[in-house]
Amino acid sequence: MEIQKLFLAGGVVMFPLLLFSMVSIALVVERIWFWTKISRRQNIVINQVLKLYRHNNVVGALDKLQQNLDLPMARIFLSALSLENPTPEQFRLALEGEAQAEIPLLKRFNTIFETIIGLSPLLGLLGTVLGLIASFASLNIGDVGGTKTASVTAGISEALVSTASGLVVAIFTLLFANTLYLHC
Repeated sequence: MEIQKLFLAGGVVMFPLLLFSMVSIALVVERIWFWTKISRRQNIVINQVLKLYRHNNVVGALDKLQQNLDLPMARIFLSALSLENPTPEQFRLALEGEAQAEIPLLKRFNTIFETIIGLSPLLGLLGTVLGLIASFASLNIGDVGGTKTASVTAGISEALVSTASGLVVAIFTLLFANTLYLHC
């Protein structure tokens, strides 16, 4: 079955499901780009900073962190390394505090992913109910096997297509959202 026919067979709930799938794809692409950009450079920069710091080149380490403020780990390390004569506890608290401050950036769009994951199956279920209502509304008790059976199968088709579409959108989004947020 063609995508266009499948879309039309799913009924009215297919429009929000299409919107959800497009938003989900766009956000997944953005998150993949974000994590790829960060993971490429972050380990290299942090290793360079630690090497400079071990060789008592604190100024060089701080400069390297300042040059890479677009990286979350650089901002986390900078907050701790900027302290003057910190105790181990102060150093740990600075690291933890800045790491907590970075979490919203790292988990960006998490709420939207959760909303799509939760609403997509419900929209599919709504499509199921609407399709079954359409099927039963087209039935006449005295017309079993008659001319109205096409309307019954169309309603059942709407029910099944919308349910499957809602599940596909939710599963796709859940798979990628969980994979992307394993980094956090």
